[in-house]
Amino acid sequence: MDPDRRWLFGDQLGPHFLDGPDQPVLMVESMSVLGAHRYHRAKLHLVLSAMRHRAAELGERCDYRRASSFAAGVEEARVAHEKLSTVHPTSRSSLAAARALTDEVLAPRGFCSAFEDFTAWAEGRTSLRMEEFYRAQRRRLGVLMRGGDPEGGRWNFDSENRTPPPRGQSTLSLSEPWSPTEDGIDEEVRADLDSWERDGTVRSVGRDDVRRFAVTRDEAMAALDHFLRYRLRTFGSYEDAMMSGDWTMSHSLLSVPLNLGLLHPLEVVDAAVLEYQAGRAPLNAVEGLVRQLIGWRDYTWHTYWQTGPDYTKENALDAREPLPEWWEELDPSQVDAACMADVLTSVRDHGWTHHIPRLMVLGSWALQRGLDPAALNSWFRRVFVDGFTWVMPANVIGMSQYADGGRFATKPYTSGGAYIDRMSDYCGQCPYSPKVRTGPDACPFTAGYWAFLDRHRPRFAGNHRMKPMIGNLDRLKDLPLVRQEVVTRGTAPP
Repeated sequence: MDPDRRWLFGDQLGPHFLDGPDQPVLMVESMSVLGAHRYHRAKLHLVLSAMRHRAAELGERCDYRRASSFAAGVEEARVAHEKLSTVHPTSRSSLAAARALTDEVLAPRGFCSAFEDFTAWAEGRTSLRMEEFYRAQRRRLGVLMRGGDPEGGRWNFDSENRTPPPRGQSTLSLSEPWSPTEDGIDEEVRADLDSWERDGTVRSVGRDDVRRFAVTRDEAMAALDHFLRYRLRTFGSYEDAMMSGDWTMSHSLLSVPLNLGLLHPLEVVDAAVLEYQAGRAPLNAVEGLVRQLIGWRDYTWHTYWQTGPDYTKENALDAREPLPEWWEELDPSQVDAACMADVLTSVRDHGWTHHIPRLMVLGSWALQRGLDPAALNSWFRRVFVDGFTWVMPANVIGMSQYADGGRFATKPYTSGGAYIDRMSDYCGQCPYSPKVRTGPDACPFTAGYWAFLDRHRPRFAGNHRMKPMIGNLDRLKDLPLVRQEVVTRGTAPP
């Protein structure tokens, strides 16, 4: 009996989404999906390039359709093929399409735990904290464990992974991150995107001058090997640091091939653990990477399905401000604050920054100024090259914006300028001072932090992690001025 044809979505491109080397494949390039939102141009390029490269690898095994919609493409293919299956997609809309258009939807792949694993862990718990899930994952998978105890006697090495950037340097002086060589498929993708933008079929924002991320299995394996050899050693120590002259720091840039399904997270975990066991990478670096992959990544995946479709509408802090035009347009020329301008430049030019600029610069700015969390969630999903539908809600609605009222985070992740000064080199080149709250030299994050606490004082007065800072509000004699200045502080004058 011939195997069923496997419909592969654009983020299911690795070998683990097929059941054998001869399985026939269907892929559909949907114009309605591409044109549904104003995506970052580099993101559109990456997804299309990855899909077309995979189709070229599969050759005659792949029926590649370009259609107005998934439904149109699949219905065309069904005329030629009998049984069609797919692996559980990564969004509710794609899952609905899969259930309506295929004969079988298989269990999810590309994660370190099944739905059943998460359900078993969550049963009977009143609080679903990531840290506890992560520890359960370590035990279940036997990763960095010695019997029942964690390797090194500790579950995490966060205290060792908060090293500020080295002073007197503009970069970490590491080997450049791995980069691909573009080919004819990339040229074809750019030509198509240019054509679709001219006729209005597709809209984009940001730049796409050169492809920086892996879009094939071979490229992904090369990027992984380069990271392990040259960057993993310092990944842990500088995991939370930011430098204006070093947009990648020690980070792997593997989130794109992971979220395209080109790498399985456990193969990355296993390879990193081998580096530790061979004495080529320190435990704090490897544990930090393991935490991201089997902890936070899987946790984010499961909570997307657990929280339901209305989760992105939650707005516990009643934040209603629209995203500024310069934010939507990725226009750093409209921002004077050095950290915001640099991070926005990275998003414009690369569609990527690492997690600390996302959380403690972009997210903190939005939280302090009450930007609408649903609009922010959409923005992160559209403009980040690794920002898929399932990825963003826990990160933005929960962790970054505290819009769920604390379901995922024990306190809001925001700070004054002192944190950015300590963990980056931005403040030395900024017109604002992290120590000043009001006046022409006032740091927008310092002013914003105190204004945020003041605005939400009743909510956080009983939070044990926030109570000391709430108590300090009454000592600020300039609080009325802080309230007045915080909204526009840090942006360039009109």
